Amino acid sequence: HVQLVESGGGSVQPGGSLRLACRVSGNAYSRYCMGWFRQAPGKEREGVAAIDSGADMETSTSYADSVKGRFTISQDNDRKTIYLEMNSLKPEDTAMYYCAGDKAGAPVTCAGGHCCRFGVWGQGTQVTVS
Repeated sequence: HVQLVESGGGSVQPGGSLRLACRVSGNAYSRYCMGWFRQAPGKEREGVAAIDSGADMETSTSYADSVKGRFTISQDNDRKTIYLEMNSLKPEDTAMYYCAGDKAGAPVTCAGGHCCRFGVWGQGTQVTVS
């Protein structure tokens, strides 16, 4: 049973930076796809970034066009925490940010160029840029 817990949200001025973290607990995957999503009030959920890790430790990342060049997704070496480094933040980045992991049988959802079965979700962390 996998659980995801996000942290690192907050309020910043435009142009500022934040780093979100997603701690993964429970059964480890030999291969997994992890993503960050966001949803602002009255808007659809947007897949912001994803990282796909294989058993050979090779990873690939992808980003939504709206955050490309400003956000960076990464993981620590033991694969227990996924990060989202957010720079040059804009008011339109204001949203609840969710971490998601793949789960067999979940519907396919895309974040950036990665489409995975994101079926495990964290509780979210609020980011406000104003």
